[in-house]
Parts: sequence; C-alpha cells; structure tokens
Amino acid sequence: MDISVDLPLLPLLKKHFGFDKFKGNQEDIIKNVLAGNDTFVLMPTGGGKSLCYQMPSLILPGTAVVISPLIALMKNQVDAMRAFSMEDGVAHFLNSSLNKTEITKVKEDVILGKTRLLYVAPESLTKEENVIFLQQVNVSFYAVDEAHCISEWGHDFRPEYRRIRPIINEIGNAPIIALTATATPKVQHDIQKNLSMLEARVFKSSFRRHNLYYEVRPKLNATKEIIKIIKNNPGKSCIVYCLSRKKVEELAETMQVNGINALPYHAGMDSATRSRNQDMFLMEEADVIVATIAFGMGIDKPDVRYVIHYDIPKSLEGYYQETGRAGRDGGEGKCITFYSFSDIQKLEKFMQGKPVNEQEIGKQLLMETVAYAESSVCRVRQLLNYFGEIMEENCGNCDNCLHPKEQFEGRDYVEMALETIIEVQEKFKADHVANILSGNATANVKTYNHHKIEAFGRGKDKDRKFWTAVIRQMLIAQLISKEIENYGLIKVTAEGHKYLEKPWSFKLTKDHDYDEIDEENAAKNQAGAGAVDPALFSMLKDLRKKLSKKLGVPPFVIFQDPSLEDMAIQYPINIEELQLIVGVGAGKAQRYGKEFLELITQYVKENEIERPQDMVVRSVVNKSGNKVYIIQSIDRKMPLPDIASAKGMEMDELLDELEAIVYSGTKIDIEYYLGECMDEDVLQEITDYFHEAEDDGIPAALAELGEEYYSEEEIRLVRIKYISEMGN
Repeated sequence: MDISVDLPLLPLLKKHFGFDKFKGNQEDIIKNVLAGNDTFVLMPTGGGKSLCYQMPSLILPGTAVVISPLIALMKNQVDAMRAFSMEDGVAHFLNSSLNKTEITKVKEDVILGKTRLLYVAPESLTKEENVIFLQQVNVSFYAVDEAHCISEWGHDFRPEYRRIRPIINEIGNAPIIALTATATPKVQHDIQKNLSMLEARVFKSSFRRHNLYYEVRPKLNATKEIIKIIKNNPGKSCIVYCLSRKKVEELAETMQVNGINALPYHAGMDSATRSRNQDMFLMEEADVIVATIAFGMGIDKPDVRYVIHYDIPKSLEGYYQETGRAGRDGGEGKCITFYSFSDIQKLEKFMQGKPVNEQEIGKQLLMETVAYAESSVCRVRQLLNYFGEIMEENCGNCDNCLHPKEQFEGRDYVEMALETIIEVQEKFKADHVANILSGNATANVKTYNHHKIEAFGRGKDKDRKFWTAVIRQMLIAQLISKEIENYGLIKVTAEGHKYLEKPWSFKLTKDHDYDEIDEENAAKNQAGAGAVDPALFSMLKDLRKKLSKKLGVPPFVIFQDPSLEDMAIQYPINIEELQLIVGVGAGKAQRYGKEFLELITQYVKENEIERPQDMVVRSVVNKSGNKVYIIQSIDRKMPLPDIASAKGMEMDELLDELEAIVYSGTKIDIEYYLGECMDEDVLQEITDYFHEAEDDGIPAALAELGEEYYSEEEIRLVRIKYISEMGN
C-alpha cells in the first residue's frame, strides 16, 4: 500500500523510538518502503538497518514479515520492539524454538491484527502449514535481513535463502526490502536477481569507518601476542575469532590461566552455556569472548575495543563484518589479524570433497583474503574497493599507512600488464595474467596456448607474486575492474584505456612477504629474544644454595634450574608474576618466593632494567580435571597403574603429571604405593642419593646408582616422594 511520502516522519521517530534525527539515509529508505517500492539496503554494521523496516511496519496497515537467519537475533529484536510499545503482541517470532501453545498465541495475535512485525526463520517460512497461515495474513511488505545469505558468493551462504522468492509468490506478493551489511557488487547483483528485484532502488551507505584501525601481523607466537595486547589494555572489551572450536576452547583456557577474564563461544556448546557466556560478555562480567564466527551477528555491544583474528577468515566479507563489531559507538576500535599462508593451505584442504563449483568460489574468496593480507597498500582503500566503493586518499590509520613500504616507479609494469590483458581479450583472471607476464607456463596457460603469445614472459625478470601485486594496485586505481557476471575476469576500464594512450607516473609498493618475516623472527627468537640474564641467573643460583643450606634440602627442591632461567628472562617482581614462571605454582611461590622476589626487584631497580611487557604466557599443560582426579585418587590410595589406566595414560605420562604437581608446590603421599612395589633398601638408597645430589637429573642418578640395579621409573617415583616431603 502506497503511503504518502510527505508524511512527517520525525515526530513518529521520536514517538516510537525516542530518536531526534535519522542516521545516514534511513529516512529516504523508509519513504521508499512506504511508497510501496522494492528496496535494496547496503549499510555497514552499526548503521541502523533494523529501523529501516521496523518503522514502516508500525506505519503501514497489516503485518511486515521479516526473514532472518538467527533465532537469538530474532528474540533480541522482538524484545526491543516490545520495549518501544505498550502491547507485547506488536512483535513476534515464529521459529523452531516455540512450542505448540506459543505458536497458537503468535498466530492469534497476527490474525487479530495486533502484530505489526513477524520474524520468521527461512526454514519456518518454507513449512506448508506456515505458508497456508500467511496466505490469510495482510502482509504489508517482506524484509529479507542478512540478505548476503542468498548468494553463493556471500560469506554465509544458506541454500534455504534461495527459496524465499518462490515462497513469497505462493503466499502473496508485496514489496520487498533486502538488507545486508556486506556485499560486493557481485553479491548484490546475485541477491537482486534471485529475489526478482533488479529494478529495486538501491541505497548504499559508505563502508568507511573512520575510527577503525586495521593491522595484519605475521602469525608468530600469536597466542602470546594476543595475551600481551589484552594485558596491556585492561578492562577493554575484546572479541577474538578462531576458525575451529578446539582452538576457541584452548585459547580461552590459556587466557584464563593467565589471569584474563575470558569465555569461549561456539556452536558446539550447549545453548544454555553459550547464552550465559554471551550475556556475561554483554553485561561486562567478562572482558574477552573467544569465538568462532557463530558469535556476533546482531550483537549490539557498542564498546568492543579490539577485534582480533587468530585465524584469517575465509572471505573479506566475513572479515569486514567481524571487524565491524569494533567501536560501534564511534570510539576506539582496533582490528588486528594474524596471518600465515599455511592457514590458507589448511582452509583449501577443508574444501576438498565439496562440489567443484563451491570449491572454485571458496578458493577465489580465499585468494581475495590473501591479497588483502599480503598487500602493502592502504587497508581501508583495499576493503572499500572490494565492496565497489572508490576512496581517493589513503586512510592514514592502518599499519600500511603508518609504516609505509618504499615506493618505486611502476609505469612500465602497468603498461605491460594492460597490454597483456587486452592481448588475451579480457577473458582471464589476475593469476592467469600474472603467470603469462612472469613466463610461468602452467597447465592452464598451455591449455589456451598463451605460452606462445607475444606477451608470454614479457616481465620474466619479476615473479608471479610481483605481477599479482601490480594487478591488485591497478584494480584499486580503477585502471582495471573485475567482471560481475563472470566473477574475477579482468577488464580494462575507460581510465585504463586513457592510461595506455598517455601513460602517467604510477607509484607501486612491493607486497609483504610474511614467510620471510616468519623466518627472520624465528631466527631472532632463537638468537637472542628472551635470552637469560647471566648475572641475575648466577645471583639466583647463589641465593638458592644459601637457602638450601639453611633449610637442609638440596637446591633443586626449592626451584629447578629451568625456573631460575625463566626468572632471569622475565624478571618477576610480585607473587602473581612468580606463579607464572615455569615450574612454579602457588605453593612454591608462597613458600620460597619472598627472598627471590626481593633480589629480583633490587636487581631490576639498580640496573634500570626495562622488564618485558609480555610477561611469560603460562601454558595449559596439565588439565585441571586430571590434576584433581590424580590427587583425589592418591588420597584414596588407588594403585598408580589403575589411575593411569582410568585416564587413558601410559605410566610415564602419569609420572610427568605427578612431577608437575609436586614441583609446583602441591604435597602428595605415594608411600602406600612405593611400599608395595619397592624394597625398603632400594627406596632408602635412592632417597639418600637425592639428599646429597646437586641436581635432580635422572641421567646423573642412573649413572651414579647403576642402571643394572635401578630402573628409571623407580628413580622418578622416589624423586616425586622426596620433592613432596622435603619441598612442600
């Protein structure tokens, strides 16, 4: 139904939603919907898409049907709409989470005309009983939210989304508004074509978010780097994205043992735990959520300060949407991604076994992500270019702008590339053109006999990666474009033809080579980073010796050498930091830590040492469940082999666990077991050895005691008993 576009909307906006003014092009979009026109809305995360269909639903007679993919999101939106209205029936959702009584209530409210907004999952929309029900309803318009789910080229393709148009035809035609936060020109065309709305008026907001900082780092010690970022920004909200559920669990647990208030979130968790973790994050009871991409769609938390990608996403659309959750209030928003090409190779392997068409699309989307990560040009310009938006200037707020790579004159290279694209009749993708220019006779190049054309090897003094970078920078400069229908085919634009007629200076930058960076950093790490301070190490050993004489125990009972070495790298100056040192638990830190901390604090002060900000990251070696079970079983005097068997361990693995327990300061009593499996003389002789020994190494003990008389297992068992009794 056409409602006059002259209707004053601001008083209604104030009345229903409490806002004094519209954001961006919201008002024009709403007027277009009220006029009964099909509408396509492309608006970045945080731009206010929901209002574009919520407000018309309150003005137009009938019920607006909103097709949305997420049950959690529907509930949030329905609650929000009810908060604006006096009547609960104003908004409902219809999905698999409702029981029969609840479904009946929803349908009654809709038929009675109380409901202005009905959220439906695409799966529910296709059910025959729902189609029959909706045929009785006066549908004011259809809103297709997260419309990128329609396209196989979108980052979250859902096959059931492609069935929306036929179902609408069955229920009864009404105007459509399709909305998405991320769509390339290709995806946009695909959505409009599938929904039969190619004539729709398109409203496109800028994808530029001035407050977001973008950075890509080589994936080296990523866990440690992430913990360092979070520790240096206490109290700030952060989302860390991982691709696998296993990595989510591991990373959240590692953060927890390092004193960070972090929670996991992924689709494999039961819904109650998942909802609780999400709510704790929203209510600021947790600072960090570690999640798969299942988290975040429709999560309206305005003050997320960091979005960190432990793994590079499968597409730039997914990446843009996830980073868009940072700084939605216009404040600080830092988007940091860890990149390694080996991750890309893993993602390619996951695609094997999928239909060929899906593999092809997936690989092309992945290569766009690689291009973004490895490129040394302005990150924001690249992202905007990908979404079909031209930005003339650099953003000045990304790693590539703040730390620019050296530029060189690229006029000849650009000319060469343009001529080659024309020579192959603009029918090939960037990698094919790069292979021709670098003289790389791949199977594909040979299939088209392109190893025999004049352009082949024209730029063979440079490799394929170099030419790929040139082509990428030509795309950003609009000299070439990618065709929409046959995605990825490179075409020369009018600007490109102008360039060929009269070339001008064109500055290029070389891509990042993260493999090289990885090798350099690995070498640096081995050579000197985190080196032991020899003077401090010597002083710590002297203190340990002094204490060992005073207490009448061997030095290793107090702290082992690896613990002293770690202290001489990390310089801990309080009890919390000391507990993070390798081999030191709360018990050891409390019992022996005071004098060591005093010595280190004094040493740091006198020598004006700048302590490392990335305090040692404590790894999750012993699962707390194992530790508790082992201690409780020993308290019940359960035979050690039975404990190992119950936990699916070999005996030497159980001994590793027991050593970690006693060395970190926890007391356990295994005398009951030793009494059964070892002669008293043997037990005494090994105990005497450790009482006199300077260190607790097993090879030295075997050499001294004689391998023919004592086994390694016996020596380790007695050492565990000895450390527990003497040190704890």
